[in-house]
Amino acid sequence: MVASLSAGQIAHYRENGFVSPVRVFSKGEASRIRRQIEGLERSHSKGAGGYSLNQLFRVNGQVTIPLLAQIAQTPAILDAVEAVIGPDLLVWSCELFIKEAGSSKVVSWHQDLTYWGMGETDEELTAWIAVSDVTELAGCMRFIPGSHKQPIQPHHDTFDADNLLSRGQEFAGAVDESKAFPNTLLPGEMSLHHGRLLHASGPNQSMDRRIGMAIRYVTPHIDKQSTTTDYAMLVRGADHAQNWTHVPPPQSIFAPSSLALYNRILDHQSSVLAAGAGEFVELYAKAAGDVGTEGDFGGGNQ
Repeated sequence: MVASLSAGQIAHYRENGFVSPVRVFSKGEASRIRRQIEGLERSHSKGAGGYSLNQLFRVNGQVTIPLLAQIAQTPAILDAVEAVIGPDLLVWSCELFIKEAGSSKVVSWHQDLTYWGMGETDEELTAWIAVSDVTELAGCMRFIPGSHKQPIQPHHDTFDADNLLSRGQEFAGAVDESKAFPNTLLPGEMSLHHGRLLHASGPNQSMDRRIGMAIRYVTPHIDKQSTTTDYAMLVRGADHAQNWTHVPPPQSIFAPSSLALYNRILDHQSSVLAAGAGEFVELYAKAAGDVGTEGDFGGGNQ
């Protein structure tokens, strides 16, 4: 697939904070990816290394799951991302968002960058790839066009059991939902959205699962607010800024060395992502005990 963006699509992203749809996989390839994800659910239903499968799917999946790391390196995706934020690209996180058929799970209105420790940066975006048919009935994302032009706004934590976000974070202001754009996607299509764009998604009232993958791309130039280095996987270009500790893609599913690295990354990121939370943020909890031997993961700012 060839997914470099047109000048019109790039202008749409700059003005509205998103571009959609962009085809990056054929429907057949999307079906294959779905079969692989659902195969992992069957073969690793109990998770690995003391982590639940949901946590491994939702937090830094590129560290322990080769399939997700491979998808994040797809040339058609990288070409589109490069058209927006430039040629030097790192993957900060890969996440699977799965809503079961008939599920009441939602994502409240929020800005992604609120708790990420990256400030007001424009050097980040999310590629959201549809693995299943993502309709309004299935609970597609909705965007407020142009909302990325405002700074990060106040949010509050709800810790709602039906909210898929880590702390049920919700934009504290009013949202005019009549202006919301429904981001419907066919299997194999993706959208790109800015980290300050207000977005949400509703429950899945369809007869099928809603499966999507969110890939958080950053450039090496982000001036992170954390005083310690963060971790990312270099997937295109170079890191001349030397701001990140590079991690390699995993060689096998849930390898002990990958799980140990995953634990180390959570140790850092949880202090940032759960900062100020009034309750325990389960999604960023570390596993108890020894999760493997870290060894040489090819780290350092390479």
